[in-house]
Amino acid sequence: MKKPDSLKLLATIVFLLFGYSTGYAQLTPDSTVINIAAIAEAQNINTKVLIYIDSTGNYKPEDALKNEFTPLLKFTNRLTATPEMVPYRYFLKFTIENSDDTARHIYVYPGALFDNITIFKLNNNPDRLVDSENLSGFKSITLSGKERSSFLVCLKFVKNEISFISTQLINPAYLDTYKMKIENRHMDVKIFGYILSGVLLMMILFMLANLIITFRKEFLYNALYSICMFSLVFLNSYTARTSTPFNNFFLSYLDFLLLVLGTIFYILFTRSFLNTPVQYKLLDKVLKYGMAFITMLLGVYTYLNFFTRGYLPQYWLETVMKLLILILGVCFIVLAIRQRNRLLNYLAAGNAGLVIFFSISLALILGNPKVSSLFFSSVFYYNLGIVIELAFFLLGLTYKNRSEIIERIKNEEAMKLETERKDLEAQISIIKAQQEERNRISADMHDDLGAGMTTIRLYSELAKRKLQHIDIPEIDKISSSANELLIKMNAIIWSMSSSNDTLGNMTSYIRSYALEYFENTGINCHIQIPDDLPNVVVIGTFRRNVFLVVKEALNNILKHSKATEVNINLVRIGQELIFTIHDNGVGIDFYRLRQFSNGLKNMRKRMEDLDITFNIENDKGTLITLRRKIDGFKNA
Repeated sequence: MKKPDSLKLLATIVFLLFGYSTGYAQLTPDSTVINIAAIAEAQNINTKVLIYIDSTGNYKPEDALKNEFTPLLKFTNRLTATPEMVPYRYFLKFTIENSDDTARHIYVYPGALFDNITIFKLNNNPDRLVDSENLSGFKSITLSGKERSSFLVCLKFVKNEISFISTQLINPAYLDTYKMKIENRHMDVKIFGYILSGVLLMMILFMLANLIITFRKEFLYNALYSICMFSLVFLNSYTARTSTPFNNFFLSYLDFLLLVLGTIFYILFTRSFLNTPVQYKLLDKVLKYGMAFITMLLGVYTYLNFFTRGYLPQYWLETVMKLLILILGVCFIVLAIRQRNRLLNYLAAGNAGLVIFFSISLALILGNPKVSSLFFSSVFYYNLGIVIELAFFLLGLTYKNRSEIIERIKNEEAMKLETERKDLEAQISIIKAQQEERNRISADMHDDLGAGMTTIRLYSELAKRKLQHIDIPEIDKISSSANELLIKMNAIIWSMSSSNDTLGNMTSYIRSYALEYFENTGINCHIQIPDDLPNVVVIGTFRRNVFLVVKEALNNILKHSKATEVNINLVRIGQELIFTIHDNGVGIDFYRLRQFSNGLKNMRKRMEDLDITFNIENDKGTLITLRRKIDGFKNA
């Protein structure tokens, strides 16, 4: 009996141990199941997610479930799609449970950037969650109390090279904070982009203002270029790496479109700004054909983006076009250096900065470094290149505006001088014609009137001799009038002849007239005129008015002064000519000028019109002084 009891006891112990182990196994949670009730903020579930990659891109969920899934963890912390992997379809599978008694919501964020996200709840057959909420790449899942379910997530990448899979489960209360964390990644790059966007916006306004003022098409092209760069930089800074329809469109197509359009507008601006069709024909051909080729490739790129499923041809075409833009920039720099033009060199320096930093940006895109830093951001280096290009463009624009202002002033001055030259030539022609007419009139007067007046005087003298025993005073008056008229006519002829337009001729004529005038009058006339008179032009009007003033002065001396001596002097003191007429007569009574007051007024008026200072005073007789600066005359 003892032995069977021992066997019974041993069997009981084995049964109890088996039952205990079975119960313990049932109480121990599955390590691949995620309890959403324990997620307070966000949890990365890559270690508990399985993935199947459909390289055909055609599998349906039920087809994918027939294949073997592998742990997502084998792709380290996340799966980044290479260009050839972009058109693939990706299936993620995981299991979650809700340990609470009440229903709970959780958000699934599979990563960035996806053109389509679909979640299926796996019961006996895949059941699509039709009512699941889609918030910019975040999908909502609801579990009732104590529910455990498996889910299948179907993903399709956007056409770009920065998409990745890294699955997160996010508590609804933490969702806004999590979105903000995504948006605030690379904040230093974003801030720099916003600052540059403000500069580009100011550049747009500046170009539009210049366009309105000048209506020059280069300002339109640069404004369009600035608009493209502003949109590219601003949207790069503004868009978070989340799957909104606009973000997907921008990152898959619009960003590159803006880059290419900006390049085309910049080429148009450069050709117009530098007038390359005329000034730099070789450079113009390079830019024109390069622009045409880029435009053609953009059409091909657009077709590949919207009408083909693959991404690799589009990716390599985009890379080739970026390299082509770099090559165009290098060609522009080389040709600009060869031209050695300062304005061209400003633009070349700006393009050199853009080419250098665009090359760094392209290298970072192709290398795809995993370092999250400002200095490893391709966007930062491209933005920096734009800043340098804009800075040198403004320097070039300032230089061009200054050069154009100087050139415009030179042209205006040249046109002004040309107009003045033509006016002067016209005036000279008129004066020459007038002088020729005056010479003709003076010659006619001398030949015709002079001869006639001489004949009248001669006949009157003959008549006086024949009638010397008869007193006929009219004959004396005729002879005297003819003689006086002949003297006046000779003075007029002298003033009209252009051959007498010198200071020396004027003084010689005055000397001759004064000596002849006082001959046989009892008044001794002394004249002192230096030999080194300045060789200046004294036109007929000037000579005639001076002569009339001298004549009036001599007439007053003869009639009223009772003088016996007259001294006529011309001296040069510094830059001034001083002409004096001084007699030793009774002087002038300024209180009794009625009899010749009009004569003095006329003398003063004639001198004022010629800018000659006129002065009359008593100085042991009467002293008349005429003063004028030499620089008021033209050199003969």
